[in-house]
Parts: sequence; C-alpha cells; structure tokens
Amino acid sequence: MSHLFYDPAQGHGLPHDPFKAIVAPRMIGWISTRDPEGRLNLAPYSFFGAFATFPAIIGFCSEGYKDSIRNIEATGEFVWNLATKPLAEQMNRSSAPVAPDVDEFALAGLTPAPGRNVAVPHVGETPAALECRLLQVIRLHTLDGTPMDNFLALGQVVGVHIDPAYLKDGLFDTQAAQPIMRAGYRADYAEIGAMFKMVRPTA
Repeated sequence: MSHLFYDPAQGHGLPHDPFKAIVAPRMIGWISTRDPEGRLNLAPYSFFGAFATFPAIIGFCSEGYKDSIRNIEATGEFVWNLATKPLAEQMNRSSAPVAPDVDEFALAGLTPAPGRNVAVPHVGETPAALECRLLQVIRLHTLDGTPMDNFLALGQVVGVHIDPAYLKDGLFDTQAAQPIMRAGYRADYAEIGAMFKMVRPTA
C-alpha cells in the first residue's frame, strides 16, 4: 500500500494541515524574559529543541516578532522552563495574547524565582529551568529567499536549576517530572508514558 503524498505548495487536501501532528510530540519552549524596563514576560512556544551539548545550546522559534524575541534581542538573556502536567493550566494561561506590560507570571499565578547568572527569573514551581544567554536570532527564509515572519532564537545554557525532589540517585527523573508536549493539532498535548532503554551500538 503506497503512502499518501502531497506537495505542500499544492495543498494537502485534508481537513487540517498534518505537519504539526507528524512532527510530534514536541517539547514546549516555555520562555521567560525581561524587557529593558524590567517588565516580565512568560510565553510558551511549540517549536523548541536542544541543538548541542558542549556547550549546551537550546532554541525556540516564534511565529511573529513577539515580546519574547524583542526582549531577548534587547537584553541578551532568557530562561527555558520545563512545562509539566501539574503546571499545564498555568502554562496555557501564559499563552494569552495580552499587552507587553502584562506580567504573565502574575496572570498565571506563578512565582518568579530569581536567576543566578542572568537577570531573568524562572518559574519557581517548575522542576527544572535553563538560564540562557543569546547567541543569535535568525529570521527564517523560504527556498526562494523570501523572509518569513518566523524568528529562531538560539541561546547557550549558562545556568541550570533542578528541584532536588526530581533527582533520583543523582539522575533527573524525567518521568516523575511529568513534562507535557505539543502533539498534533491546536488543542493536542501529550505526556510521557512508558519509557524504555536502548543502548547505542559501538560499531
């Protein structure tokens, strides 16, 4: 049986674009920033990933030049916060399209815990957070060179916060932390189920 194939430029012919459902689940880029006047911002992004380990580099992409990108370019700092099942409703509230002077920490009922190596706070209730300094913001382009309204921010991790309750024999217990992920269409999320081990071959 052959696969359904479509050229994105010609349209998919389905009720909804399947792209985000295929590239799933995706960890959430729950990003906290501070603007030059000291106002706080907290927002989730569905395009997020880790790109290197030595040094650790993470990044997220904003569809539109939003407050997070503006603040990061102005201050050079941001923090990624682990979005979890117990914090799902607060994470969702922080996605509300509000004015730049609205503090999403307060809006979502979350605690801004002070940073150590950056001036940006992290979510005090999260099991883990990564303090970052900006490496670059890249405006994405299409194949023909047309600039898109998508901005990729890459940051080097300069500080790591871990709630000791989620350390088990010195290892971060991902399953206990209950991370949530985007998994499909507009309202679809996923959580970690059964995990398994598989060792990479040496030859």
